[in-house]
Amino acid sequence: MESEMFKKGIAKRRKVLGDAYVDKALASADEMGSDMQKLVTEYAWGEIWNKENLSDRDRSLVNLGMIAALNRSHEFKLHVRGALNNGLTRKQIRDVVLQITIYCGAPAGLESLRDIREVFKEVDSEKL
Repeated sequence: MESEMFKKGIAKRRKVLGDAYVDKALASADEMGSDMQKLVTEYAWGEIWNKENLSDRDRSLVNLGMIAALNRSHEFKLHVRGALNNGLTRKQIRDVVLQITIYCGAPAGLESLRDIREVFKEVDSEKL
């Protein structure tokens, strides 16, 4: 049985990351990953992403910087999509990458630049 926090988390996760990603993540939750999906959905998405003092857009900005600093390219690309869904423009995301370059270093900035180019290209091809 799903908790109320899980339901809130799934709703927010779908809003930010899209149904296709969430459906795939949940479908691939095997014996090893199902507890992780539950944890992330309830606490990250249900609890933290639903707090009222920051907008989803603000959270996207924060996440891009933190995830780039941690050098987590897969998650960074996922959150670039989320940032677009949350109203950030491509130029704003580019400027976030410039900020990342100054504060996290050129390797993190260059990797982030490669990542946003890849995501933007994927998003453009999905529109065709």
